[in-house]
This record gives sequence, structure tokens and C-alpha cells, in this order.
Amino acid sequence: MDVYLVPVGPERYEPYCEVPDEVIDDGSDPPRGFIKRIVRRVQATIAEAERDRREGKPVDVHHGRFDRLRARMMRWVAESIAEQRLLWHLRQQDDACLHYPDDLSTPNAVALLMDQLRQDVEKHRRWMIIDGILFVVSFVALGPVFLLIPGVANIPAFYFGFRFVGHYLSHRGASRGLKVVAWRHSPNASLTELRRLLTLQPDDRERAVHAVAERLQLEHFVSFFQRAAVSA
Repeated sequence: MDVYLVPVGPERYEPYCEVPDEVIDDGSDPPRGFIKRIVRRVQATIAEAERDRREGKPVDVHHGRFDRLRARMMRWVAESIAEQRLLWHLRQQDDACLHYPDDLSTPNAVALLMDQLRQDVEKHRRWMIIDGILFVVSFVALGPVFLLIPGVANIPAFYFGFRFVGHYLSHRGASRGLKVVAWRHSPNASLTELRRLLTLQPDDRERAVHAVAERLQLEHFVSFFQRAAVSA
């Protein structure tokens, strides 16, 4: 697994990766336990959202109010996945390579990554607890109401359930990145070039970032960098 330490501000870095979509079990062997069943269902939803994202399926192709609402929800799921994909995939890694700007020393680059992972562990632990409580409340309080309306999903429970599972998977990935993954290190001049591009006008910057993305062979990097650099 390749992880890129990307400069998105004068003193700010964001880790980034692109990996194949996670293979989801087809459900032939249903998991035991309430939490495991929730995780399996959310993972299946994630896989569907990723397929829709790759195919560029528009919301307008869905007929009916509920179908359009569900399509918009799936789009939101796909956008949420992009923000947590790195940590989710770290859960399954034993070793990884950290690519970092070559104007940083290796110890500094590693320290930046480890500090980010420690922040992620604390953040996702906190939100996992909060969203877990809200999921249970919405599931217990609203579940009977939605059971009386066939074909209509319990949207609040789905929302908090998805967030709970997302933070649970992210927490596991960040913890593994800190404690288990063996990190290799590779300085990269193209990542250093990105620091200069931060000062360009948006149109000029986008063209230059496209060139960097092609050299790094990263298909979705441009949208990540534009979003991260603007929010920095």
C-alpha cells in the first residue's frame, strides 16, 4: 500500500492513498452478533455507493420520491467514503510505503504521519461512541414507526449507523497504522512541487496538479488536492 504525505498548506499535510475497492462478503455466511450485522450491511451499502460513483450514475435516473432520496443518500455515502478510505484500508495492511516531499527529512515525515494517526484515533473513538448512542436511540425510538410504513427506510437510524461503522473502521485503521504497520519511506520530488502550486491561481493550479497526478499515476488525486488545499 502506498501512502502519500501531501502538502496542502504552508505547514499542513494530509495523507492520501488510492487502492482497489474493498471486496465485500456476499452474505452467504451471515455474521453473528448485532454489531457485525450492522457492519456487514453498511459495507454492502459502501460497495454499492462506490459502484455508482465509478459509473457516474445520475440521481435523475431514479423514479419516485423514495428512490431519488435513496440515490442522494448513496451519493453522500460515496463522498464520505473518500474522506476515510485511507484509514479503512490500513485495517488490512501489515506494511506500507510512505511517500513524502523530498525537502522533508525522513524522521520529520514519519512524525507528521504518526501525529495525524494519533489524532485520528482520538477523534474517531469519540465520534464512534457518540454516533453509536444516537444510532441506538433512533433505532429504538423510531424503528416501530417506520415498520408501519412498508418500503420506507429509517433514515435517521441509517445515518447514525453509517457514521458509527465509519468511525469504527477508521479507528481500527488508525490504530493499526500506529501499532502494527511496518512503514517504508520514499522521498518524492513531485510532492515537493505541490507546495509551490499552492500559490497559483485556481485554473493554473488545477492544470499543474493534473501533471503531477499523471506522474504519480493517481486517478482521483486532483479532486482531493483541490478540496484539501482550499480548506487548509
